[in-house]
Amino acid sequence: MNISSAIVHVTPAGLEETCAALSGMPGVEIHARSPEGKVVVTLEDEDTNSAADKFVSLHGLPGVLSVAMVYQYSDDGLVTEEVQA
Repeated sequence: MNISSAIVHVTPAGLEETCAALSGMPGVEIHARSPEGKVVVTLEDEDTNSAADKFVSLHGLPGVLSVAMVYQYSDDGLVTEEVQA
């Protein structure tokens, strides 16, 4: 599991179009946005490779000027048990 957050800076004129595109991406959720074009998103994915691909695809959306990752967490999902002797 991989969870990350980013600030996506978009042109103010393209804010609505870009937010619609972001909302249509699987695993992407918009948490805040400003009229100046700053959009706070989280991205959830199964692994870090597909998360990296998703960050690359954010750069290709119309109106996106920059993408800055703010936070990243990954967990391999393995649960280890402590064995008592």
